Amino acid sequence: MALQFLVGIAISLVNIMIHALVTVGAIGIARAAGLRQTARPRLHMMAVMAATAAALMVAHTLEILVWALAYRMVGAAPAGSELLYFAFVNYTTLGYGDITPVPEWRLVGPMTAMNGILLFGWSTAVLFEVLRKTLEHLAAIKAEGFSSGDRG
Repeated sequence: MALQFLVGIAISLVNIMIHALVTVGAIGIARAAGLRQTARPRLHMMAVMAATAAALMVAHTLEILVWALAYRMVGAAPAGSELLYFAFVNYTTLGYGDITPVPEWRLVGPMTAMNGILLFGWSTAVLFEVLRKTLEHLAAIKAEGFSSGDRG
């Protein structure tokens, strides 16, 4: 059981580093884009939010691929299982149950889910902060249709 925890913690830490890297990049890009003057502030805000969400979705997909690779390396799923599907189901906490880990790796599913929940929450916080900062900027430059009451 200790080996399962060590593997789960190691993969979770790798994914946290991936998420931190993408978060820093996404916030930097969103900040630069959000500070531009724009003739269409609503369209601009939607573009900033969509780009941020897309970057975070890429991060989640990479993190799921890391879990799938780990499953392959340790033999966590039954032979012939679709590892990417299995990792997606665990990471998103969907839990169909049509594929279950081999008994000696049964903690890997819940650890994947725990990592996914944490990183989805982190992404939600990032999206909210990007939206808040963009609204704050649009209000500060007195963009049409935005006021200081729009800020969170």
